[in-house]
Amino acid sequence: METPPPLLDARAIQQLLPHRYPFLLVDRIIELTPKKRVVGIKQVSINEPFFQGHFPDAPVMPGVLIVEALAQVGAILALREIENRENKLVLFSGINNARFRSPVVPGDTLILEVTALRVGSRVQRMQGVARVGERVVADAELMSIIADRSQVSQ
Repeated sequence: METPPPLLDARAIQQLLPHRYPFLLVDRIIELTPKKRVVGIKQVSINEPFFQGHFPDAPVMPGVLIVEALAQVGAILALREIENRENKLVLFSGINNARFRSPVVPGDTLILEVTALRVGSRVQRMQGVARVGERVVADAELMSIIADRSQVSQ
């Protein structure tokens, strides 16, 4: 499946998110409507470190990492609207109704769509849907809080 050119590439994403290899799970952002919706892409490669143990003879991307990828895309939506974002972290505070519907395997292009349900200055609630092509592979409601980095690293 061909995807549109990125609005944010890997370097721009790293300016917003603190995550780095091997835990940065979004490669590019292809759609973004501020305070409403964002769509990211994760190219799933056989070279991902988690495939060494999950599972060596039948590699499947762990569901928790699909949810983490959705959360990272959601964090981009939240952080773009915050002043002094370099001093902030978006931290998971809850996951509701997570469902894993189909395996994600090497070679898949994971399309990560996150829609804001509540966007506040501190608390965020979003709906995430992960697809491979038109097939929904996972979905969940994600909650997070925005914290000062200085409070987290104490």
